[in-house]
Amino acid sequence: MARPPSRRPGHNRKAQYSLFASYVVAVTGAAIGLLLIVVAIFDPTGFAGIRAVTAELTRPVSVGLKNMVSGVSSIDEVLAAYWRAGSQNVALRRQVEADRNRIIEAKAVAQENARLKKLLKLVDEDASQLLTARLISSSSSSARRFARLNAGRWQGVQPGMPVRATEGLIGRVHSTTPNTSDVLLLTDSGSIVPVRRANDNVPAIATGAGDGSLEIRSLSAGRNPFKPGDLLVTSGIGGIYQPNIPVAVVVRVQGEIAWGFPLANPSRVDAVVVERAFEQVVTRPDPGAPAAAEGAEPGNVATP
Repeated sequence: MARPPSRRPGHNRKAQYSLFASYVVAVTGAAIGLLLIVVAIFDPTGFAGIRAVTAELTRPVSVGLKNMVSGVSSIDEVLAAYWRAGSQNVALRRQVEADRNRIIEAKAVAQENARLKKLLKLVDEDASQLLTARLISSSSSSARRFARLNAGRWQGVQPGMPVRATEGLIGRVHSTTPNTSDVLLLTDSGSIVPVRRANDNVPAIATGAGDGSLEIRSLSAGRNPFKPGDLLVTSGIGGIYQPNIPVAVVVRVQGEIAWGFPLANPSRVDAVVVERAFEQVVTRPDPGAPAAAEGAEPGNVATP
């Protein structure tokens, strides 16, 4: 006959002792709890004393647990602060980038205002100015060098009128439409400007080379008088350009030819001034002249 299975939790003695100890602890805890309930009901003063003694005995344990909980909380706070610091750093970097963009925009606006103030001062000081306009496009990479203005015939712009910026001469008006104008730039191969050296009035002709530079040939006999660094301005010869407008600076000399670059770069210029041709300004009739002539006419008639 087979031996019936044992219902004990284990065959070893250690398991039996563990089960017995758990029973003893459970019974003892229940008895102590019941005793405390009885004491609390029938002897509140004695129960208060027991509670005080228990609080004193368990104080180190409570302090240790509290410190442990505080440590865990501080670790959580440190981790949260670290996480927040990372996100704050990202936000601060974005703010710094935005502030830097605003600073760049403010500097650009300040530079634009300075250019416009110079242009306004230039217009106020010179009665030959027709109007101010803006360069809206330029063809600096094509074979022909043209720029386009946002002003045309309806604004009084006519072919042949000089166009200049605060930095110097840009070119002259080549063709017009009702509201736009094409400007022949100095660097175009069809552009010819009479110039002179600013310090000693040596005359020359500046011709566009078609590659962004100017070919400068002296009109005086002898060797080439130019050297790198010479400043060239308009001479006023030809009746188109006003005299003393900055044109170019010489960068190198090769035989009888000097090469220079315009002082005004159309790709970096926004606002420009359209001028009347120099001959129109010089030969403009005085409004009082006809009246004076009419008043003097009878005196010129011979009387019999």
